[in-house]
Amino acid sequence: MHPHLVRLRGALAAVSVETPRIHIWGRKLAAVLAGGGRLLACGNGGSAAEAQHLTAELVGRFRADRAPYAAIPLHADTSAATAIANDFGADEVYARQVRAHGRPGDVLICLSTSGSSGNVLAAAAAGRTEGLLTWALTGKAPNPLASLCDEAVAVPSRDTATVQEVHLAVIHMLCDVIEEAVA
Repeated sequence: MHPHLVRLRGALAAVSVETPRIHIWGRKLAAVLAGGGRLLACGNGGSAAEAQHLTAELVGRFRADRAPYAAIPLHADTSAATAIANDFGADEVYARQVRAHGRPGDVLICLSTSGSSGNVLAAAAAGRTEGLLTWALTGKAPNPLASLCDEAVAVPSRDTATVQEVHLAVIHMLCDVIEEAVA
């Protein structure tokens, strides 16, 4: 078996113990979204792409036809992101948007393979201050993001590709639970 697949198999097996937490997150997120709340999601690079993948599944659909949900990938508004970075610095790009769009009871999902991205940490801190429920998908813990958020699923790997692929599996598990909860 290819070494990448061996790493992925091991990481998936290790994260499988988080299945109950992922189900709880999915049911909580379904209730927030069905009640008119929002999901905000952030990450950098591949993690930004995964944040956008999650929000696209919720605004569009995953498997079932259902009402669209309010889910915002914070990196996708390039005008806001570049203006905030220019005027306030890169670490404020997500935090300022969390303060603008987040409301108490909303959910913020922060993705970071390292768990130490400054702008994602600032977003998590802003989310907690604003009363959002903050969840992290990270690489190997302990790390600053996992410690800062209300809850975290940490993939026990330092291989970026492996962590990102497991995060995508977790995202799809969340979407399954959400659609089950609202069916």
